Amino acid sequence: MRDADKDGYVDWSDYQELLDRYFSTLDLGKNDPRAGGIHAFYQMYWQELLRHAQPSRQRLSKDEFVEANRRASIDTSRLNIIAGCGHAIFDCMDLDDDNEVSKEEFENFLKTVWDTSQPDATEIFHKIDLDDDNSISRQEFIRAAHEFFYSNDRNSPGSLFFGYV
Repeated sequence: MRDADKDGYVDWSDYQELLDRYFSTLDLGKNDPRAGGIHAFYQMYWQELLRHAQPSRQRLSKDEFVEANRRASIDTSRLNIIAGCGHAIFDCMDLDDDNEVSKEEFENFLKTVWDTSQPDATEIFHKIDLDDDNSISRQEFIRAAHEFFYSNDRNSPGSLFFGYV
């Protein structure tokens, strides 16, 4: 759950704060396609969470967030949040646009955007890099996104990257 202001609820302002960190720390200009992609993804994701919240509201408690997230992840009638999430975040991490995320790109992203320490970033990187080639392919990262949404394993690469709710 992305509760940036620690008020016990998630609302759009929590995602806007995250987007602001994407834009400033990764130096994504307004015309950068990655900025548009990540912004569009989070807007659609938030709308899907609200659509699946019962009853519909503009902020969600942790339990409401978990349930709305579960419902949104299995309902692909409008937005496949799993693929959308993986691709949009991967594009932001892949700063040199070579369709791979190096260890340096990964650690930089986790440090600057998600405020994760380097030892944790290194461990997570190696768990997502399934073929041990010292880079994370788009396919490996999308797999981690799938694990986050569908696995109950707190130690899965996806749960280590995205967090466990």
